[in-house]
Amino acid sequence: MKRVTDADVERASNEATDWLILLQEEPDDAELRQRFDEWLKARPENVSAWASTQSFSDMAALLPAVREAGAVTKTPAAGAQVSPMSPRTSARRWAMPALALAAAACLALWTGPAMLLQMRADHVTGTAELRQVDLPDGSRVILAPASAIAVTIADDQPGRRVELLSGEAFFQVRPDPARPFRVRARDVETTVLGTRFDVRLGSDDVAVSVEEGIVAVATAGAPIENAARLVAGQFVRVASDGLSTRGSEQPELVAAWRQGQLYAQETRLGDAIDQLRRYFGGTIVLTDGRLADRRITGAYNLADPEDALRGMARVHGAKVRRLTPWLLVVSAS
Repeated sequence: MKRVTDADVERASNEATDWLILLQEEPDDAELRQRFDEWLKARPENVSAWASTQSFSDMAALLPAVREAGAVTKTPAAGAQVSPMSPRTSARRWAMPALALAAAACLALWTGPAMLLQMRADHVTGTAELRQVDLPDGSRVILAPASAIAVTIADDQPGRRVELLSGEAFFQVRPDPARPFRVRARDVETTVLGTRFDVRLGSDDVAVSVEEGIVAVATAGAPIENAARLVAGQFVRVASDGLSTRGSEQPELVAAWRQGQLYAQETRLGDAIDQLRRYFGGTIVLTDGRLADRRITGAYNLADPEDALRGMARVHGAKVRRLTPWLLVVSAS
């Protein structure tokens, strides 16, 4: 018996996805159905791939992506574009019946938090969009994709405050000894006078990394003498339970997303995928919690989030299935 290789499995998986689309597009085509039956019987891996594809297709109906309408978005630093769905792809009838009702059901769940975020935020970015924000005090913020901030800076106020509501942001703070600059992300507050640093909201932690200068990181409201002091090339991750992890990296790697790169250093795969989701105009599903806890180290190109995802998964022998142009599923096998 011929040994089934990883390449055979990958080929069968891709072909199964193609067959799913074709059969949904032309359900009454007898010749197409006959060719499908012949393909299904040709190799044992085809049977397995088809069963898995049908299972994931059912999942797709429960996990529709809410896509942003509009034009192509750009990552300015990398100069890369993320193109919208092609007319032919968007017209594929197979996705519509199964996903329309699910999209309607999920829309209320999605729009509620999104509307609240929009109401609180002063500046917001969309998928794969970077935006530079010049603040009234002369400081500058670069917002990562799918991020939002609320700004409280006025001449008649003693302090300068920015709240990171979602995503990630890089701050270049104009020095002013009389007016400390504070960035709050959940219960974590970073205080500076003048420096360059990055703050990221993870699913279960807040990460602060310093490119230049010194920052103090503490739980909001805690005495400043209890704060963790970070200098250039240092970072701290504060988990939701209050535990913190410190480390170091090359300063030039801080907020590498500005150059279209994601650098992972012993990072949980689940956390890396969370970051990648901000660059993919759809949904990425990770089916295995144990896989999410695996660690990865490497550099990944944010201009091609699907290829980056496949590279991350490959480290631990995981598989990435593309069920639609906007749905990727990561599984252990």
